[in-house]
Amino acid sequence: MAPSVDPMTITEFRIDIPQTDVDDLRHRLTHTRWPRQTTTGWQRGVPVEWLRETTAYWAHDYDWRAREAELDAFPQFTTDVDGRRVHFLHVRSADATAPALLLVHGWPGSPVDFTRLIPLLPDYHLVVPSLPGFGFSDPGGGVTQAAHALGVVMERLGYDTYFAQAGDAGAGVVGALSTLHPERVRAIHVNGPSPMPFGPPLDPDRFTGRDRGRAQRFNALRETGLGYLQLQTTRPHTLGYGLTDSPVAQLAWIAEKYAEWTDPAHPLPDQAIDRDLLLTSATVHWFTGTGATSAQFLYESMNSGDPWATPAAPVGFAVFAGDLGIRSLYDPDGVLPHWTEFDRGGHFPAMETPELLAADLRLWFGGFR
Repeated sequence: MAPSVDPMTITEFRIDIPQTDVDDLRHRLTHTRWPRQTTTGWQRGVPVEWLRETTAYWAHDYDWRAREAELDAFPQFTTDVDGRRVHFLHVRSADATAPALLLVHGWPGSPVDFTRLIPLLPDYHLVVPSLPGFGFSDPGGGVTQAAHALGVVMERLGYDTYFAQAGDAGAGVVGALSTLHPERVRAIHVNGPSPMPFGPPLDPDRFTGRDRGRAQRFNALRETGLGYLQLQTTRPHTLGYGLTDSPVAQLAWIAEKYAEWTDPAHPLPDQAIDRDLLLTSATVHWFTGTGATSAQFLYESMNSGDPWATPAAPVGFAVFAGDLGIRSLYDPDGVLPHWTEFDRGGHFPAMETPELLAADLRLWFGGFR
């Protein structure tokens, strides 16, 4: 049967943004001060043509209240861990005996990332948190602190054992969680593994087929694609002022990564990800001011001195078309129990190709049920 929840430690939560904040957002969008740009295309960052058009839609056609109602249709809760609020969705399966599955976002992200995936996994009790400093969770600490907080959440929800899925920085969180609670985390699923970006370049001639292209894209990332990470892990305060004061700056900051990291078959971010979903992600960042605090999370994670945890649970991997994962680098002896490659999708599969991700989760975790 489904575990019981202690009502003294878990509080129901609803998103209810004041209308004054909604009006302020629209005012800021319609009074944006636009820069002059001398080039087109995305090679220098987000082009003004795309951002103007998307901002006009955000200001005049995007319906936050409808999106807010969609989010509030999911059961949401908060709990206090070490004096900080942790927010999460908790969607129970109709099958009381179903296993629990923790879905953890990365940067830039929030539980919004999983709203298209959740309905595809009715055979799991789903827990979908906002990491510290993201969404509706309070800021504080990096990967290690987040792993501790999520362990407390799962314990308070009464789950003795559970599975976990994540990508990006979330993969570091669930890996650390498995080392904190090896008796509880039964298995992990990671999407989009890639070489560490601060490592040496790869020799594309070592690889063939898709892996050669992945090596070339990895080298390009090292050369021109790490500005966002350098800023967030060295000067998050300075960056945070612009992200907190300008919704267009916030949209541009994350839309650039949606453009670069999604399925390369879709040149524009709102072709790879539904435009309203993309804007809901940006709007949650804006209303919660988490452009700045999520940067702090990355700073804490990269400067804590804590080693990146080797998961203590079995790990299955999924590599989508836009990802950089090369199996021979992770698994030179061919012993990994699960490695799936897809010809669609990218770094955000729960948003881009949720049906593929759901099928792969069932395939991997099904062996443990």
